[in-house]
Amino acid sequence: MRVIRYLLLTALAVLCFSNAEAQRKKRKEKEKEKQEDVKINNAVDAVATAVKEKLKDEKKKAPKPFKDLIDTTTSISQKGMISVHKVDNKWYFEIPDSLLNQDIMAVTRYSKTAAGGGIFGGEEVNKQMIRWEKGYDDNILLRSVTIVVASPDSTKPIFKAVKNSNSDPIIGVFDIKAEKKEASGNTSVIDVTDFFNADNQVFSLNSVSKQLLKLSTFKKEASYIDKIRTYPINTEIRTVKTFVVVPQVLTPSPIPSIGQYLPSGLDAGVVTMELNTSLILLPKHPMRKRFFDSRVGYFANQYAIFGEESHRSDHEVFAVRWRLEPKNAEDVVRQKNGELIEPKKPIVYYIDPATPEKWRKYLKAGVDDWQVAFEKAGWKNAIRGEYWPENDTTMSLEDARYSVIRYFAADIQNAYGPNVHDPRSGEILESHIGWYHNVMRLLRNWYIIQAGAVDPNARKKKFDDELMGQLVRFVSSHEIGHTLGLRHNMGASSATPVEKLRDKDWISEHGHTASIMDYARFNYVAQPEDGITDLFPRIGDYDKWAIQWGYSNFDDAKDTASEKALLNTMTVESYKNPRLHFGTEISPYDPRYQTEDLSDNAMKASEYGIKNLQRILPNLIDWSKEDGESYKELDEIYSNVVAQYRRYLGHVIKNIGGIYDTPTTYDMEGPTFTTVPKTTQKEAVDFLNAQLFKTPSWLLDQTILNKIKPETGVEALKALQEYTLTTLFAGDRMVRLMETGLSNKYYTLDELFTDLESGIWAETKTGKSIDLYRRNLQKVYIEKQIDLLRPGRANVLSVPVGITYGYSTRVVELTKTDLPSVARAHLESLKTTLQTALPKTRDKITKYHLQDVLHRIRQALDPK
Repeated sequence: MRVIRYLLLTALAVLCFSNAEAQRKKRKEKEKEKQEDVKINNAVDAVATAVKEKLKDEKKKAPKPFKDLIDTTTSISQKGMISVHKVDNKWYFEIPDSLLNQDIMAVTRYSKTAAGGGIFGGEEVNKQMIRWEKGYDDNILLRSVTIVVASPDSTKPIFKAVKNSNSDPIIGVFDIKAEKKEASGNTSVIDVTDFFNADNQVFSLNSVSKQLLKLSTFKKEASYIDKIRTYPINTEIRTVKTFVVVPQVLTPSPIPSIGQYLPSGLDAGVVTMELNTSLILLPKHPMRKRFFDSRVGYFANQYAIFGEESHRSDHEVFAVRWRLEPKNAEDVVRQKNGELIEPKKPIVYYIDPATPEKWRKYLKAGVDDWQVAFEKAGWKNAIRGEYWPENDTTMSLEDARYSVIRYFAADIQNAYGPNVHDPRSGEILESHIGWYHNVMRLLRNWYIIQAGAVDPNARKKKFDDELMGQLVRFVSSHEIGHTLGLRHNMGASSATPVEKLRDKDWISEHGHTASIMDYARFNYVAQPEDGITDLFPRIGDYDKWAIQWGYSNFDDAKDTASEKALLNTMTVESYKNPRLHFGTEISPYDPRYQTEDLSDNAMKASEYGIKNLQRILPNLIDWSKEDGESYKELDEIYSNVVAQYRRYLGHVIKNIGGIYDTPTTYDMEGPTFTTVPKTTQKEAVDFLNAQLFKTPSWLLDQTILNKIKPETGVEALKALQEYTLTTLFAGDRMVRLMETGLSNKYYTLDELFTDLESGIWAETKTGKSIDLYRRNLQKVYIEKQIDLLRPGRANVLSVPVGITYGYSTRVVELTKTDLPSVARAHLESLKTTLQTALPKTRDKITKYHLQDVLHRIRQALDPK
């Protein structure tokens, strides 16, 4: 019974356990089902919420009616190219459909800068062409546009190929906040607050500028939009931007640095500056291009052109110039008949009101001086200077509609004349000339050194206002020339025969240079006895011709090709007159094309110049003195004398191994490249032997040197002589002498070494003692000759025919040329000469010197 009872109880227990387990499983299943239901419900809720948010966002993103976004009764609104609205702290642009896909030039300038970094308010920071367009998602895109290639006809298939290879970067994406539909067209309203309050490169500093100024992170919280103004063809955006300064790193030794810290950045760790960006609407129909001609010196723009019928791509290069047009058809006829007419829109330059009053009239006169050149092109009153209307609050110096000569309170001795032009056509839109205060110091130094022997007004520490004003006027004219599109014409002064520079009547009629665009400062050739008082450059024959070429109106020409043919006829005729020639500023080998030089003979001109330096040097103490002051002023003027003397040497050196480069075309006579005559090159070496290698003791005036230097000038003179020999023996000059010396009619490398040695080693023929200056020179010469035994490579530069700028370079292995052979032969010859001279030498130091250089030569010729 007990067993039965036990079995019954066990069975009952199992049954109960099974039921309990079943109940637990059911509860777990229900719980799981409940959790699944919760998950499903949550997922449904999440989807519903997402849908609601999306609908909400889409509703929010969807453009509002204009009146719902912009309340014109409370907003600050302006109408212009881009209508602008300020609502609370938000800035909105109205982009009309008519502006979409239109080309706009963005020009950014400093308005206010941190001091001490060599940057100044009014200077250009950045410029770039941009374009608004409708985007992929009913938004507005802003693209940066760079023209590299183009196709002239959008209807041709090749246009598509060009377009596929010319994608422009998107620099901004804007949701359309509101739309306005009017009879004149639809507009899209976008919020530009965050965009212009950011650090976008097109409207800010580029990476190189930041690196130079030691700037790093942009501080958005310390940056803002100051104001935006809009006008019929432009919109001006003034922003304040703050940047963190790159941390200074302490190192045990100096490390290379490409820039400098702004003082305020060192003090505060951040730098704040104001920028003004001008958005200028480019003409819907670009001005007709005027094709570039290397025979006339204009700045140029270019891009590759792919034509449907062409067999290759062509580079379309066109001149940069202002648009001058007749007012009406009647004026066109009058101009054709030879009558001067006024243009529809003249070129006007305003004088910055920050300019000291006494200089304003001279800056203005520098602008007005160009009127005579424009008359040559058929225009009257085509250009003028005007004073800025300071009481006119509707005008802004940063407004891109106005060209301004900006005055910078800076110790930089310079001025510059840039322009902003349409990259599609070369049309100049505006220009802000930079005028640094200390350019007047530069002018004073130039004039004292180059004209002090002739003009008594130059013989003082501070010039009278009238003289300084005329100097200001001359530089103003030069810089205005650049803003008209003209490059430096470094060959203009070479059209003046050297003796004419001493002819009072000739100078009065022609001036000492044919172009104010040359660096031919003042007539340093004129001697005191010549009675010449007209020492300044002025608008010359070339300047008038260049303006005629660039600004004549060819109304009858149906296209650019027809216009080019007319211009070519004019240019071929003009080149019969050497005073109308252009000489590029980049020639590495044409001695006619140099800076700061005068006349057709650098040797004779430099001799006259040195005579005048010898006249003024003894007077420098008197001309610079001021009681209670140190000799700092004397040091500065003496340094300028040395610099001018060094320029004369450079002018002469370029004749040796020189090649004349005259731009010619198929319809002109004569070669493009001609070797400088042998007689001219020998004259150049004779000059160096007489004026430099024979010790220029006049330059070592101890009454001056003992007031400004602890040295006596020995090392300074040796450095000048070494510089000259290094320049003479430069690899590219050696190559030109070897190549042009193939014919006996031209100067050879062997003749150069022979002529130099006849001057530098003259004492070895006479047995005279050799002084310290000459011993130093002879050691330098031997060192340079020994170096030529192992000459290495030379980069030989040349200017390809017909190009705008730049060089082509070829590398020559000089060890595989005649150079080391000729150098070895001359060292052998010198060895013999020194061996012969030694027994005749009586001066002990001279003997030591000759023994030393002889030993150096022997070691070089036979190192073992």
